[in-house]
Amino acid sequence: LGLLIVDEEHRFGVRQKEKIKALRADVDILTLTATPIPRTLNMAMSGMRDLSIIATPPAKRLAIKTFVRQHEPAVVREAVLRELKRGGQVYYLHNDVESIEKCAADLAELVPEARIGIAHGQMRERELERIMSDFYHQRFNLLVCTTIIETGIDVPSANTIIMDRADHLGLAQLHQLRGRVGRSHHQAYAYLLTPHPKLMTKDAAKRLEAIASLEDLGAGFALATHDLEIRGAGELLGDDQSGQIESVGFTLYMEMLEQAVEALKNGKEPSLEQLMSQHTEVELRLPALLPDDYIPDVNMRLSMYKRIASAADEQELRELKVELIDRFGLLPEATKTLMELAAFRQRATALGIRRVEMSERGGYLDFTQETKVNPTYLVKLLSEQPRIYKMDGPTRLRFQVPTQDRAMRLKLVDGLLADLASHSQ
Repeated sequence: LGLLIVDEEHRFGVRQKEKIKALRADVDILTLTATPIPRTLNMAMSGMRDLSIIATPPAKRLAIKTFVRQHEPAVVREAVLRELKRGGQVYYLHNDVESIEKCAADLAELVPEARIGIAHGQMRERELERIMSDFYHQRFNLLVCTTIIETGIDVPSANTIIMDRADHLGLAQLHQLRGRVGRSHHQAYAYLLTPHPKLMTKDAAKRLEAIASLEDLGAGFALATHDLEIRGAGELLGDDQSGQIESVGFTLYMEMLEQAVEALKNGKEPSLEQLMSQHTEVELRLPALLPDDYIPDVNMRLSMYKRIASAADEQELRELKVELIDRFGLLPEATKTLMELAAFRQRATALGIRRVEMSERGGYLDFTQETKVNPTYLVKLLSEQPRIYKMDGPTRLRFQVPTQDRAMRLKLVDGLLADLASHSQ
């Protein structure tokens, strides 16, 4: 086995896919889906898989008009009659086999003009095949069915779908079901019927809002990202397809994953210590913050803190500084210190320093096992200035320099990091 192609990937469980993969360790895998499950999408976005999007629809294909409506007989009758009068066919989705007969009887009463058929998964294979063949050949024009029609059905003359209790369906399901109509050049309509808003869950309301807002052709990828937000990313190595990574927090987890993927791509073995020690702590006992009177809006402050903390290099920090001055005025002392500390953190991380701490009497630097600082330079420092520098354990360099004011402390750390950088390996 050299190549495995999984079509309609969202229909398969993780265990099923892993079982097929286990047949050969080095098999190439191509998965195709309009709506990837959160776990697969997360893998693609984090670089563990390559991702390719086909967003160009077939020629003359129109976007499906989508309406979310509270269930009312008048809405159903109007939608069905509009389609029948232009010679088309209608799917009425009722996903409950026990009451599907009653539903069909109610529809026959509501729309006596329609010729109604029923299709569901508990029918015998031959009978189901006959029903679908009759519907395809337009022997009846309203098919009351369950989600059995979700994939693989292509009836060009069926251009309206009405989904009863759409709040019970998943986002990928809604998108797949909506895709059963509009498969020719006619304008297609999808009606998502819901109960009273108070009877729906918050997640159901979010799903319906997402599907109604994204009705463009090729919107499956955008919908899948909404699904990822609503349901959570799932496990990369386990078989849970959705759910939150609660123990470490999503952002930190994604950063660690990104670093691990990057290390593997470069042919290195990622270690947990490396992943955890990527972020250097800098503590200089100085006020470093964005004051309330400088940026009054709390959400804006949090956003700026996040951007400062995740700036990739000094150039990005400079651009942030210019943006802050441009939007909020000259930087207060505490904000200047915050920007300086962010720059120190970047420089220390590049040198392989885990922590920089300093107070009025002096401070210390904590090195990682993979530090880039030249040990011979450290030995030279210790021998030339034994009163100032001394080692405290195998990875900690202590220095005793009294500093009273802010400027002097920042200058000292700046000079020390510059010296270490110039003598790094």
